[in-house]
Amino acid sequence: MGDMAEQPFLSDVKTLRERARRHMEQGAVTEGYRADREAVIKVLNEALATELVCVLRYKRHYFMAQGPAAQLAAQEFLQHANEEQAHADQIAARIVQLDGEPDFDPQGLASRSHAEYVAGTTLAEMLREDLVAERIAIDSYREMIAWLGNDDPTTRKMLEEILAVEEEHAEDLKSLLLDLESSC
Repeated sequence: MGDMAEQPFLSDVKTLRERARRHMEQGAVTEGYRADREAVIKVLNEALATELVCVLRYKRHYFMAQGPAAQLAAQEFLQHANEEQAHADQIAARIVQLDGEPDFDPQGLASRSHAEYVAGTTLAEMLREDLVAERIAIDSYREMIAWLGNDDPTTRKMLEEILAVEEEHAEDLKSLLLDLESSC
């Protein structure tokens, strides 16, 4: 107990101010940032590619969904596409905050993505492929979060929020697929 009184929680104000003035060109990346910034940027660019591939797949599925159950699924595809685009934007913004460059280059987008772009021809195939992609994203985000630990709490928190949405997407798709299969 006595050690905590002797060891202050925060650095003294003078030290905080001096550290803030050093390397100001690094913006949000202060001396207290503990993660390997270049490795985090690389992983975030893979996540960005994954989100962009998912946006493209969901948009295709939105426009191609046909059949009696297609209207509900198409609306879900559109909502998911918009949410995946918002994730991509969040990830790109974080990459810039970390003094990196988001990789939007379409060349190699599919190879950088954790999820695959599988078009699917029937509504059931589309739902299955989207569910597979969401399950890949869920595991990818979980691994990224564990890898970051406490070294980059801002990126971790962002990824945790994205993970929660990806889990919702997986549940939505599972329900739609079960409904479709039970009506056949």
